[in-house]
Amino acid sequence: MNISNHCELCGREPVETTVHHLTPKEMGGTFMPTANLCIPCHKQIHSLYTNRDLITLGLTTLESLRADDRIVPYLRWIRKQPASTIPRVRKSHHVRKT
Repeated sequence: MNISNHCELCGREPVETTVHHLTPKEMGGTFMPTANLCIPCHKQIHSLYTNRDLITLGLTTLESLRADDRIVPYLRWIRKQPASTIPRVRKSHHVRKT
């Protein structure tokens, strides 16, 4: 984890970041591009999408993630929150049943 960075998805700073593999490691993304995301954004991605979803929906770039209808309302909301905010995240029904 890094401190005093900015989140490459929501743009908040300074935040603690984690490394997100844009192509999931289990789908061959071990040595592919990564992004530094704040903990809330990283958790939100994995609560909305399965690793298979990320591949089949083509959500393997920051631009494609930012444009997806399921995450747009979250990004609009989180950008207004203080950098210290780490909201509780609940997995979507879609992810829980998979």
